[in-house]
Amino acid sequence: MTLDELLAFAGRNPLLSTALAGLTVAIIANEIAQLFRGYKTVRAAELTALINRDNALVVDLQPIADFEKGHIPGAKNVQMSQFDPENKQLAAAKTLPVVLVCKTGQTSGEAAKRLKKAGFERVYVLDGGIGGWLQADLPLAKGRK
Repeated sequence: MTLDELLAFAGRNPLLSTALAGLTVAIIANEIAQLFRGYKTVRAAELTALINRDNALVVDLQPIADFEKGHIPGAKNVQMSQFDPENKQLAAAKTLPVVLVCKTGQTSGEAAKRLKKAGFERVYVLDGGIGGWLQADLPLAKGRK
């Protein structure tokens, strides 16, 4: 396809061309925002590697009732209302990878920002939260531990 053909197509289809330009700008803006947010997103398989290889601390931010129904084995439950980066359990892990988990992956982003601001070096958020873990067909532990 030549540039002239592309311009002719854009002229005949202004709505499609505008939508394409808008999506392109949105994707680029999202990628740039991810670079500057200070934490990384990991998939379930990457999380298992962080746990096994680097002794990552997994912090589950779900309400206690949801945590007891199912959580990543070994995860520590911390309520978002009580989330404090200076907590002695968290403060001891400043140099370890800390992976934040919630139900869908939204709440953990806010907690990750707070950890980065408090000086934590390796902060991650589980992509998709517990739902992402289940989609990877990985097991959940039940109960308080």
